[in-house]
Amino acid sequence: MLKENLANVEANIQAACQRSGRLREDITLIAVSKTKPIEMLQEIYTENVRNFGENKVQEICDKHPKLPADIKWHMIGHLQRNKVKQVIDKVCLIHSVDSYRLAEEINIQAKKLNIIMPILVQVNIAKEDTKFGINKEDAILLVEEISKLDSLHIQGLMTIAPFTENPEDNRQYFREIKQLTVDIKNKNIDNVAMEILSMGMTGDYMVAIEEGATMVRVGTGIFGERNYAKITS
Repeated sequence: MLKENLANVEANIQAACQRSGRLREDITLIAVSKTKPIEMLQEIYTENVRNFGENKVQEICDKHPKLPADIKWHMIGHLQRNKVKQVIDKVCLIHSVDSYRLAEEINIQAKKLNIIMPILVQVNIAKEDTKFGINKEDAILLVEEISKLDSLHIQGLMTIAPFTENPEDNRQYFREIKQLTVDIKNKNIDNVAMEILSMGMTGDYMVAIEEGATMVRVGTGIFGERNYAKITS
């Protein structure tokens, strides 16, 4: 089943790229494996998927030593400052930086390891009360402040669009954050690349690609519905 699911997702990505005149190699598929057991991740790994996304620090810490070393782990969920040190040596990218204090802690821990940590700034583009992320109006100032920290590197933005039955409803939000990346890039801020736009999930990743996503985070579309009763330990 997983192989068929993945093939379907891949076909959808290809189709979205064709519709928008983009290259498939410009899109990174992140398999969102939260709550999924090791065996399912291993099955997807054998299909040449190397980018996995997790929402919880504990799950990354549990899964990291049990799976191949060439997996690229993405921290896509809300990250508490007191847990940064647990995950910073295990992930390739932190998608969910939404405050200067969090960025400052990442910088402190990265400095201890003598690494430069790639991050994305999370923007709450739809201004939903239930979601984390900085408001669009405050995003440029936050990027400018974070950019002065020397042990991290801002590579772009991330957003979580509203849950909707019709993915077209989110097109406006994807366009807004794409424009925000252009506006930030045009400022030529040191230590800011704006090369990554992480947006789009199972329900709307095709629309997200059409509007400029470079990373899409697909969980249910690959692994099926989440089972919160069975989390790997």
